[in-house]
Amino acid sequence: MRIGRVIGTIVATRKDEKLVGSKLMVTQPLNIDLMPKGDPIIAVDTVGAGIGELVAYTTGTASRIGARKMDAPIDAAIVGIIDEIDINKALLDKS
Repeated sequence: MRIGRVIGTIVATRKDEKLVGSKLMVTQPLNIDLMPKGDPIIAVDTVGAGIGELVAYTTGTASRIGARKMDAPIDAAIVGIIDEIDINKALLDKS
């Protein structure tokens, strides 16, 4: 799983039929310091996340499993809303 922040929504009236009923969210990947990392992605929301929320998301096959849509064209899925993060940064290897 990875950390991201929901920064927007996608409305697509025409899309692959296997995505009908799926909520699509624009998600900004974040690093351990919660700073943007790379380009935003579009993720299927499986937990009812809202704009501005910190989320856990998966990619690849795990995203299709999380969305319970194994035959859908899904690259990323939001699978959790993060309430709190507690990291002991002294344990991170800075080399």
